[in-house]
Amino acid sequence: MYVLTYEEYCRLDEVLGKVIQIHGRGNFPTLEVQPKEFIKLFTARLNQQEFAITDCRLNGSTASYVLNDQSDDEDEYTYNDLDLIFHVKLSSSADFTLLKNTVLETLMNFLPSEVNKERIMPVTMKEAYVKKMVKVTNKQDVWSLISLTNEQGRNIELKFVDTMKRQFEFSVDSFQIVLDSLLNFPGVSADLKPSSTLYPSVEAESVYGNIEEARYHLRNKLIATKNPEEIRGGGLLKYCSLLARDYCPVSNKICLMEKYMCSRFFIDFKDVLTQQHKLENYLKSHLLDSSEKRYKYLQILYEVVEKSTVCLMGHERRQTLRMIVDLLNQVYQPTNYQHYTVFYSVPPYMQHSTTYSYPLTSYTTNSNNDYIMVGPWKAVQSPTDAAATTATPVRCY
Repeated sequence: MYVLTYEEYCRLDEVLGKVIQIHGRGNFPTLEVQPKEFIKLFTARLNQQEFAITDCRLNGSTASYVLNDQSDDEDEYTYNDLDLIFHVKLSSSADFTLLKNTVLETLMNFLPSEVNKERIMPVTMKEAYVKKMVKVTNKQDVWSLISLTNEQGRNIELKFVDTMKRQFEFSVDSFQIVLDSLLNFPGVSADLKPSSTLYPSVEAESVYGNIEEARYHLRNKLIATKNPEEIRGGGLLKYCSLLARDYCPVSNKICLMEKYMCSRFFIDFKDVLTQQHKLENYLKSHLLDSSEKRYKYLQILYEVVEKSTVCLMGHERRQTLRMIVDLLNQVYQPTNYQHYTVFYSVPPYMQHSTTYSYPLTSYTTNSNNDYIMVGPWKAVQSPTDAAATTATPVRCY
């Protein structure tokens, strides 16, 4: 375990004290939620119902942000979702239901005063403010997740864990900070304020393994992981995000793992439309809000998928690469940047057909050449135009 310095403690207290908006659907009002206050109210309700919590932890990119003492620039290392882990004992479906209802009842405390709370049921709060709910019960994993909606992608994610085999993707997001001492500190005395000489001892650990090694990776922007095939999605999207932020693999072994990341990604997201939906949600929820960041990220993703994908058939691989190119073309419009067009050879089993349908767009082969055009289609009016169109294939990176 690692004990936070006073500067890290202050950064943690600031994160938990910063108000996060929880946006409601339809006519439901936006809630102003302070994470620290929410946790206190939530745990107090559970204590009243004699439901035990082992500890409460801050997890993932937010914990990494707190422990990243090399830069005060939020753009250098920022955080997305506020991930909170509550270690509890989940012995029956009733425990899952109790936790869900307690979260929703706690959320009611943040409704505006003019709202008649007695007329609002937990199921109504769920429909209005919950982005997603996940429940996992198998031999190795027993946990649930409730994600509260924030339209800017900074959701509050509450995870209730009994057992979980895999708790991290990469070493730089493997940190967990135990919050109990910070939350209980004001209870010692109402007049007691933290200072550089007197502040609660807050501990952190790395579920990657050696915390000093993980902190070294964080400070020096290094990428390290273990068994990426165990991660849902293989960690592929996170890996490309780290590369886009100028992180470097700690060794060549990480680069060799790219094929395992790609294989697991395509196992979990089998068709191109599911892959596109997952990718678009990732771009939206991980603060890739500028065109430059999105463009760089998609370029890197294209390169990794192209060179490391070994588990797909040729036409499936081309469909995925084309989907990434379509997203690249959407980032910068032709008025400002060149619109990429990518050409691929027609596989033998497709050469005898004339028209092919694809979920995103449609395209038609030209009997005079061996290529189909992937990208924006423009009808060719004459053989001269056809020659001009296919004369200069362009790669997307």
